[in-house]
Amino acid sequence: METGNLVGKRSMNKAEMEEEDDDKDENVEEDTKRKRVLTRSGRKVSTGEGSKQPSCQVENCSADMADAKAYHRRHKVCEFHAKSPAVLIGGHQQRFCQQCSRFHLLAEFDEAKRSCRRRLAGHNERRRKSSCDSPGEGSI
Repeated sequence: METGNLVGKRSMNKAEMEEEDDDKDENVEEDTKRKRVLTRSGRKVSTGEGSKQPSCQVENCSADMADAKAYHRRHKVCEFHAKSPAVLIGGHQQRFCQQCSRFHLLAEFDEAKRSCRRRLAGHNERRRKSSCDSPGEGSI
């Protein structure tokens, strides 16, 4: 290792190293007491392990999510309502978007499609870009 890289860096003495090890041990103990999850925005939130069973977001749905697939439990939607053309949530008719994995108002979908217009537009844009990059494919 070059000594030039060490300029301005301090070395730890034995007491500092032991103190750092103690801090690591305390962090491990805290982690075992409660789990935390890092969200997309970078916030840490508690997982709430002692919470009730996950249930479907749709009003008056009493589906048992205990045996549901992990995908459906994670997004809090039963398999039936994930595939339904329209459901009632918060007093509004909505549909589950397969791309966003969340419910949108029916107006955000084209006809009976299961992906919202915004995500479909992005998908189509990517398809157009890739077809322009390689001319000659698909044409005779």
